[in-house]
Amino acid sequence: MSQTTPTATDDRLARLPLPPGPRVPGAVQTALFSHRDRITPWLRKRYGDVIAVSVLGRPSVLVCSPELNRSVLGGEPTTFHAGEGRIQGIRNVMGERSVVTTDEAAHQRLRKLLVPPFNGAALRGYRDMMNELAAKEMRRWPIGTPFAAQPRMNAVTLEMMLRVVLGLRQGPQLDALRVPFSRLVSASMAVYAGEVVPQLQRFGPWKRFRQLREGIDDALYAEIRERRGAGNTADRGDVLSQLIATQVDGDRLSDAELRDQMVTLLLAGHETTAITLSWTLHDLAHDQALQDKAIAAVDSGDDKYFEAVIKESMRLHPVFYAVARRLTHDVELGGYRVPAGYTVFAGIGPVQSDPLQHADPHVFRPERFFDGSATAWNWLPFGAGVRRCLGGGFAMMESTAILREVLLNYRLTPGRRRPETARARHVVYVPSHGARIIAHRRTK
Repeated sequence: MSQTTPTATDDRLARLPLPPGPRVPGAVQTALFSHRDRITPWLRKRYGDVIAVSVLGRPSVLVCSPELNRSVLGGEPTTFHAGEGRIQGIRNVMGERSVVTTDEAAHQRLRKLLVPPFNGAALRGYRDMMNELAAKEMRRWPIGTPFAAQPRMNAVTLEMMLRVVLGLRQGPQLDALRVPFSRLVSASMAVYAGEVVPQLQRFGPWKRFRQLREGIDDALYAEIRERRGAGNTADRGDVLSQLIATQVDGDRLSDAELRDQMVTLLLAGHETTAITLSWTLHDLAHDQALQDKAIAAVDSGDDKYFEAVIKESMRLHPVFYAVARRLTHDVELGGYRVPAGYTVFAGIGPVQSDPLQHADPHVFRPERFFDGSATAWNWLPFGAGVRRCLGGGFAMMESTAILREVLLNYRLTPGRRRPETARARHVVYVPSHGARIIAHRRTK
């Protein structure tokens, strides 16, 4: 069991050793960490569950057990700063006033304002829209020819988020955001680097990225102004209108704060779900027996098994391999002292693929979610603690709506002979070839 002791003056803490780790140049460690899903098993064998690494010049530690994840993700928010743990380029795009880039009181205030649009009653109001858009997407699929599932999943989940977050159905406002947001997501990490090197923003792809971001901002601020001027926000069901109408202890969000929440929800809220769905379709296509069970569950209305399929995909293919916290105080983790200023990565991937936590961890087996082996600290697709993803319930409902519609209409076969591997893109892991599948009409 790990302990955290957020007290730099504790004599015992001061005497503890620093965590062990590879002794190679920082640039080499950063390069290795970009393949952390492959290098971490070797690091764990050599150094244990608390590993010192250097990432982008930051002294960092990767922890790799449920107990240590609990210490980090469930630790004192004043000690473990999640907002500061974000990569600066992504912080700049989402905004410094976003619920994911702020900490302590600022984060608590934003989270309190954002809870109502994602509670149970609000979620139920989105169900019909999700089913409608999922059915519409199915009519666009090519039949009998290989295609990449991920771009299709990106498109339909973004459409759902634009409806839910902004209440946009059609027209120039929707067009001004649909394609730019798709480009924002697909931009390379090198382009995001221009956000922290302003001189680059005058040239080439960095200039185009800045112009793209400015165009999105202009469209969002115009929508916010129009919505405030209309004065009927309380009668609308979208997130933006609810946030404009909401007061908590007399507190309202400014236009800049609204912009940052909108960008965050649209970016984070659609890509992660799209990646999970892409992996799910890929795995079902490569395992016909598993697909038979999933189709039977859909046809019989067995939502429990159907949801377990999605949860197992999240376990087997974590979108985020680790999540970061920046320390404001020295802490103890697993018998080591980790100094203030370090970044601590709570290992989601290492724990979800650990045979001590999940039997046969590389086998897709939804039934494991019925035996109690998956817990709050060894299955972490939505994080944990006070920073747990606000949209977890929304993501599950969105995923089930889309996957149900797929399996009601199609049988899937692989679009490539070999199963795809995970490829790092920004801070997420995606199917290496876009999850290529072939759709065949089901014979009812």
